[in-house]
Amino acid sequence: MTLTPKQWKTIAPYLDDKPAVSRIGRPVVHSNRRIMNAVLWVLRTGAPWHDLPKHYPPYQTCHRRYRQWVEQGKLTRALKALATDLEERGDLNLDECFIDGAFIPAKKGDTWWVKPNGERVRNSWQLQTALLIRSPLVSRLLHHTR
Repeated sequence: MTLTPKQWKTIAPYLDDKPAVSRIGRPVVHSNRRIMNAVLWVLRTGAPWHDLPKHYPPYQTCHRRYRQWVEQGKLTRALKALATDLEERGDLNLDECFIDGAFIPAKKGDTWWVKPNGERVRNSWQLQTALLIRSPLVSRLLHHTR
């Protein structure tokens, strides 16, 4: 996944591409654009961070910056801006939406009358689906579908 110049121009203000002036810690070597491309690759493929292809920055750097962006709310704002821009330009097709159920674990031989433990309840497909549908981004997108 590589961001186009238009896409990067849309989200760059949300990610502060200017390195912080500080003498403490590691110097900022990799640009936010390269790291955002790596983050989008991981989010799109679902692969673990350590499987990041070699043409991206080191996975530790990408994961660290990803965590910072999530904690500061920058990633959410950037992705919302990107979705809004795509929708305004007509490049977002909302006619077809689906939820990928590939992450749902199979039952391990339990019978239906066995009371599920807390771990199974937290990871149940019903809860995961409800959390996904109640997500602000998904509910906004589903609102426009017919």
